[in-house]
Amino acid sequence: MKKQITACGDWILDRLAMDKVWNQHMAQYYAPKNFNFWYFFGSLALLVLVNQIVTGIFLTMNYKPDAKLAFDSVEYIMRDVPWGWLIRYMHSTGASAFFIVVYLHMFRGIMYGSFKQPRELIWIFGMLIFFALMAEAFTGYLLPWGQMSYWGAQVIISLFSAIPIIGDDLSLWIRGDFVIADATLNRFFAFHVIAVPLVILLLVFLHIVALHEVGSNNPDGIEIKANKDKQGIPLDGIPFHPYYSVKDIVGVGVFLFFFAAIIFYAPDMGGYFLEHDNFVPADPLKTPEHIAPVWYFTPYYAILRAVPDKFAGVIAMGASVFVLCLLPWLDRSPVKSIRYRGGIYKKALFLFVVSFLSLGYLGTQPATDTAILMTRIFTVIYFAFFLLMPIYTRWEKVKPVPTRLTEQPSLEERIPAIVDTFNEVTVKKSITTAEGDTVIKLRPNPSGIVTVLIRFLKKLKASLD
Repeated sequence: MKKQITACGDWILDRLAMDKVWNQHMAQYYAPKNFNFWYFFGSLALLVLVNQIVTGIFLTMNYKPDAKLAFDSVEYIMRDVPWGWLIRYMHSTGASAFFIVVYLHMFRGIMYGSFKQPRELIWIFGMLIFFALMAEAFTGYLLPWGQMSYWGAQVIISLFSAIPIIGDDLSLWIRGDFVIADATLNRFFAFHVIAVPLVILLLVFLHIVALHEVGSNNPDGIEIKANKDKQGIPLDGIPFHPYYSVKDIVGVGVFLFFFAAIIFYAPDMGGYFLEHDNFVPADPLKTPEHIAPVWYFTPYYAILRAVPDKFAGVIAMGASVFVLCLLPWLDRSPVKSIRYRGGIYKKALFLFVVSFLSLGYLGTQPATDTAILMTRIFTVIYFAFFLLMPIYTRWEKVKPVPTRLTEQPSLEERIPAIVDTFNEVTVKKSITTAEGDTVIKLRPNPSGIVTVLIRFLKKLKASLD
């Protein structure tokens, strides 16, 4: 029996060559040995993608893409389908988790220069995945057929009508009717379940193939293929499997801990993951008091509101996403990693992060005069990061880049410093209980906390310089 199974396996391998694929992309794919925690988010994005596909399949088994039945079918899934509530929350929480890990993955690329030569095509494929992900989230946003789903889609689709000449016809084609109705829901369902996922899977495949062709970047921004031994193996590389496959399991474990905590204790995250208005059936005759998209769209929605002209706002919103595709050609710095860049880029990146987070918050707030003013300020900062990049990255002073990867302290080596810091910010106090026992309790040490904060700010300033 064992020989027959072995012979069957050999027969399959001779025709599929799966062992070659495994060796090329896992066992014999050499990755830089200095990956840090920022490199968890690529594998986590793949994990969340699988979660969305699997849970989405189970949801479609009971969902009705019908304007009269859609909301009730979601309630049926939540209340009557065995474990339906868990599948629905895994999918809704997974949507937000997808954007969280993708945003952090993109930020790592910007921080360590993963978009620079020879990885321009990897970055372009990654951005196309991001565009497809936004389309997937938008088409899925309408499917629950709640108040915010309906009116949010109404606002977004109406933006297409601002395009000259073809705007009205384009928005009519997207809706499939003169108003958002059953035809809109059906075509959004088709795009969300079939068309866009196929595009995402294709782009993910191309993204990974392009990555393994040129090799992974690293926190030092050094090409490990430049230093090889006699067998052609990079001196600063280690096989992806088992070293990084095991490391990624640790990241998956930590991620699943927080993922499960949200699902079971705060699936709506205070109205950010699942809006409160979306628990009310869609009513075309009743407009919600404040219409806003889901949190991961709010930075771009804020930029849209910052521009008084509707068409110009649509252009600005589109440009705020498209400009990310131009990063490989906007960045003129001779180094990749932020570790060896000058202080100007570090300050610019810090302001960019502040502006992005601020725009995200302002996009959730009502459009008051003060909010609009702050939105315009942060919009200018957002675009300045990209448009001024050819200037400040070309002329800033950079640090010399080593020829080999640098060794960073491991967690074990950092533990003594962590313990010392903990002892510095706390103080032990003896307390005598009513029974006469002496108990040692830890109390905050205000002076120690101030000292640690001052030291941290000095290090932060030195790093920015």
